Amino acid sequence: MSGTTTAAVRPSREAAGANRWVVLVVLCVSLLLVALDATVLHVAVPAVTEDLRPSAVELLWIVDIYPLVCASLLILFGTLGDRVGRRRVLLLGYALFGVASAVAALAHNGETLILARALLGVGGAMIMPATLSILRQVFPDRRERALAIGIWSAVAAVGAAVGPLLGGFLLEHFWWGSVFLINIPLMLVSLPIGRMLLPESRGERDGPWDIAGALMAAGGLFGVVLGVKRLGGGEDVTGPLTLVPLLVGVTLVVLFVRRQSSCAHPLVDLNMFRRPAFSTSVGCIVLAMLALVGLELIAAQYLQLVLGLSPLQTGLRLLPLTIAAMAAGLAGARVLRGLGPRRMVCAGFLLTAVAVVTLTAMGGHDNTPLLLTGFVLLGFGLETTLFGAYESMLSEVPADRAGGAAAIGETSYQLGAGIGIALLGSVMNAAYAPALDSVPGVPASASSAAGRSLGEAYDVAARLGGPAGAALRHAARDSFVHGLHVTLLVSAGLLLLGALMALRLPKVMNCGPEDAGVPEPGERPVPPAKSELPAPRAAGKPTVSA
Repeated sequence: MSGTTTAAVRPSREAAGANRWVVLVVLCVSLLLVALDATVLHVAVPAVTEDLRPSAVELLWIVDIYPLVCASLLILFGTLGDRVGRRRVLLLGYALFGVASAVAALAHNGETLILARALLGVGGAMIMPATLSILRQVFPDRRERALAIGIWSAVAAVGAAVGPLLGGFLLEHFWWGSVFLINIPLMLVSLPIGRMLLPESRGERDGPWDIAGALMAAGGLFGVVLGVKRLGGGEDVTGPLTLVPLLVGVTLVVLFVRRQSSCAHPLVDLNMFRRPAFSTSVGCIVLAMLALVGLELIAAQYLQLVLGLSPLQTGLRLLPLTIAAMAAGLAGARVLRGLGPRRMVCAGFLLTAVAVVTLTAMGGHDNTPLLLTGFVLLGFGLETTLFGAYESMLSEVPADRAGGAAAIGETSYQLGAGIGIALLGSVMNAAYAPALDSVPGVPASASSAAGRSLGEAYDVAARLGGPAGAALRHAARDSFVHGLHVTLLVSAGLLLLGALMALRLPKVMNCGPEDAGVPEPGERPVPPAKSELPAPRAAGKPTVSA
């Protein structure tokens, strides 16, 4: 690596590297809050519906506005942190997250809760890239940074899994607003500790910050993610509320890329994508999330609707996946040193593909050993893939570009998740619905309604009753299992594609001083990061490459 950290800092904080593991703890608490808030509301939706009586559209926005806003603003705040200071953006994110949590907990109507969730998304977008970019700064040694990223990713897995379980516990003892109030004491502690312990850092500040480009990126990503989410919800691609956001979003993203290519001081240095390791890592993150989120969604439906497990039993049954992901994150640094980025990410994809193919043996009856084996392999394989991809991506850029790189990584994570739900959901529906068109004794209108989802098929079957209802219920369950098998095979194909893509990653983990900022053949040199300590001035000032 380059061995440099960014920005001049006050003398009292120049030694922050000595407390880097304490800094890592603070950053992990930040990540835990954001990961928890992404999933903790899911179990509270029925209680929110009963108390606030939101319309169907309001309920949809209550659930979706947080990830939409967060994903669309990652590049804006990631690059802003590079300009004005990552610690400053992170602390502002803490404060906003705490205030928005209080507003959400005390909301008396759907509109207020939507606004509060949107503000939580803004706070999350300020926190997420800042944690990774500060981590990149305080761990200049790649071996230590790999271990830190492993711990960071393990905490992310814990947050995603604990969210629904914690939400269920709070709802059993308190009202639904308690799922937001838990953020406030943690924020009150994190703000002063973060201000004392986290080092300030920033990248090159030559030239103005591209406000127009930042807004263009935010609007474009919002439109793309909104359109993809609507597709994942089964909406028609030609519908105006789906097609218009997609077209506007894609147009703005294309204009943003063109603007960055010609801008003297771009928000995102597109030369990063000329480095095979960086562009490949981003692609691997998208493919890994594409497989993970779609499979988790369908697996949860299978456990509840086919096997008849309760939501709590479903969460516990999926817990081995999370535990395996934690183990993979903690072991990731050692595995990376032994295998190197190429073999590690490739092996992660292949192991995940094996897990997916193993799960095709799932049927209409519970098979606990099979599910346990499949979920453990799935969690370990996917976390191994994500760890190797994130570490390679972050190590390919100098420290002064860390905010932009982290934002790109988090954006690809969110886009992969949205595309995964849309793509695998469409595959599932295409394989599930046709078998319900010719169930004996079931009217065409009932068959059409049952073809929308397994839950709706059960409702239709209950209304029909008698032999026709029993036949529809049995056919829907068998068809869902068939659709699950088809979806798993499609996922396995995507994972194999990811394994082939990973072959473009570096073979070995280069930990030397030349590790970062060295241009690939044909690429313009990337300027070095500013050192924390004063250095003799060279003749001429490095400029940001456009």
